[in-house]
Amino acid sequence: MKIAQPHMETYDEKQVPAFGYELLRHTLLQELLGEEIEPILYWSGRKLARNYPCANSDELILFFEHASWGTLKLINETRDKMKFELGSDLIDARFKNKNEFNYSLENGFLAEQIQNIKGYTADSQIEFKGSRDRKIIFLVAWDPKDPLATEATPLRRTKRKR
Repeated sequence: MKIAQPHMETYDEKQVPAFGYELLRHTLLQELLGEEIEPILYWSGRKLARNYPCANSDELILFFEHASWGTLKLINETRDKMKFELGSDLIDARFKNKNEFNYSLENGFLAEQIQNIKGYTADSQIEFKGSRDRKIIFLVAWDPKDPLATEATPLRRTKRKR
């Protein structure tokens, strides 16, 4: 049985108290997933990105806002890397309260979106800018030598050595 995905348009103006969001995201998920929380959330973020594809970085930034993940800003882009900054009042509160929080869901989501936008295998890493700035930095890198396979460019088969 396939579960219907929520539509952004349906929930656009609705608000959820931060306490309820934090209770589920920080407390319940940590309890359920334990030590495996980071890889599970990372790959869950990648799966979410496949369910909610963004055509460009502007749509990606808008998605973060609609999902209440924070304000995502593209800081810079090079030939094979993008640097994003994520901030919000909620992130400020987490830093202020010295709450350890996991951003692997957002990290995986970004990696998958950029991979699909750029057309190359991509991965993402997180940096924390704490003390004064209270921002989360995502460094997304892709390999221009490793394009994604499409219908027009199928994967090459490798010959097995005997």
